[in-house]
Amino acid sequence: MCWLKSYRARLMLVGVVAVIVLGSRCAQAEIIMSEPVNVGPVINDAYDMQECDFSHDGLELYFCSNRSDGYGRGDIWVARRDTLDSPWQEPVNLGPNVNSADSEVEPSISGDGLELYLGSWDDYTLRVCKRSSMGAPWDRPMKIGPPLGSLEEDLPVGSDDVYSSDISADGLSLYFASTRLGGYGKGDIWVATRASKNDPWTEPVHLGPNVNAGSEDWSPTISTDGLTLIFNRGTNSTWASTRRSVDEDWGPAVNLGIEKQGTVGWQHGPALSPDGSCLYLENYYSQWGGYGKGDYWQVDFTPIVNFNGDEIIDIDDLVILIEHWGEEDSSFDVGPLPLGDNKIDEADLETLMRYWGQEAFDPSLIAHWKLDEMEGSTACDSVSGEDALVFGDPLWQSTGGIVDGALRLDGVDDCVITASTVNPADGPFSVVAWINGGAPGQTIISQQGSSDWFVLDAQAQLMTELKSGGRSDSGPLLSDTIITDGNWHRVSLVWDGLYRRLYVDGVEVAQDTELLSGLESADRALYIGVGKDCTTGFFSGLIDDVRIYNRAVSP
Repeated sequence: MCWLKSYRARLMLVGVVAVIVLGSRCAQAEIIMSEPVNVGPVINDAYDMQECDFSHDGLELYFCSNRSDGYGRGDIWVARRDTLDSPWQEPVNLGPNVNSADSEVEPSISGDGLELYLGSWDDYTLRVCKRSSMGAPWDRPMKIGPPLGSLEEDLPVGSDDVYSSDISADGLSLYFASTRLGGYGKGDIWVATRASKNDPWTEPVHLGPNVNAGSEDWSPTISTDGLTLIFNRGTNSTWASTRRSVDEDWGPAVNLGIEKQGTVGWQHGPALSPDGSCLYLENYYSQWGGYGKGDYWQVDFTPIVNFNGDEIIDIDDLVILIEHWGEEDSSFDVGPLPLGDNKIDEADLETLMRYWGQEAFDPSLIAHWKLDEMEGSTACDSVSGEDALVFGDPLWQSTGGIVDGALRLDGVDDCVITASTVNPADGPFSVVAWINGGAPGQTIISQQGSSDWFVLDAQAQLMTELKSGGRSDSGPLLSDTIITDGNWHRVSLVWDGLYRRLYVDGVEVAQDTELLSGLESADRALYIGVGKDCTTGFFSGLIDDVRIYNRAVSP
């Protein structure tokens, strides 16, 4: 990529100015996984769906369905779209050369589009269809025999099943599930390789204990770069394993925790898009709703590359990335998608440049009061539209804020009251604000009738009174940090589901020493610049850019 070469040439120059430009600003890097969203009725229908795969350019989706106008118990179909942002067009059956009265399932298309790998529920033997060129008709499926699987028909049922295959982008590695000897459990994931597309497959290699766990591990999908493997474990969970290079072993697998509205359901057949930005998977028996017995659902992976929090992806973010070049630091690890590789390198730079010049987007940001208004009694929420009311007579400053303008409160009767945005008992969340000023006993943010989230104690030290729920009382979390020095400071309260943490300017200043079972439930209004009773603790000074996230951010 020409831009990548250009930026490599500028690494030294940009690195020299990094500290000067950014000082101690803090990172916001993460890759956020969305909740599943139904792919829609063009692909999904009232019939059973079974696994899918993207073409190398992401413009075709090959999938199995037993819809009524097919040839057998399961047929392979293809849907197309004009661009990655276009909707899927009406699916087309691949025809009688590929499909038969039996079951053709679990398709995987090669990177060049000339090989289509299939599974079969009739004999659990892999097959491959080939064509001479794009647009040419497919040949009839051919069974793939030893060493991938046996063609003998007198073996005990299930003793050598091979199914759920996925071909690598270069066509030289074939990942699949099998019950063959040498595995750990009901089914394990294996890989066979070949030197070229004209060479035979070598003896399959078991992916080992970091991937296979002794139950049933199956339905693998391999990323374009070969460094991320996503697969199913059992019938209701989707897992992922990564490696730093194709020559290294797979790392310990982690559960992606894909669920919808508190349900789990039978999920299987993950298919990772070529750019790693989304994952399709099937939810069976419709626990998530949908159109049929099993629908495809989409999970998106969104990199948060607005490292300095100014809502635009630009040179400041690039400088921060280069400051950490070559480090093993998950705080800035945004590439490659979907999970990153825990190293700051070209993959992270490439991800950043995809968003260059764009406004920052963070799906976990649920409220954002920029406090940049010029006048009036309303502070706009740029995310949800739940605008806040401004009371007293605070001074709107069009300039001098940390980002554009700010709101100056007088410490007497000025405050901002918002609608309820988050219940601390619901799970992880974070609250972030910039402040300049304050005095002992004053409150930055509180929740009506509940607790002061950010408050300055009698010595002007930052603390939170947000406490645990139930019978156990965690008490306030107090720091020894004073922020009333007349300078701008970024204060953050982060609840990760186990600990409360306070940060000032990206540095942790207080954390619980014991695990908490949860936080107290409260769903009333939030106050900015006054205590929870709305009569005391009025803040004197500037407040700017108040944000609430429904996750634990990395300040």
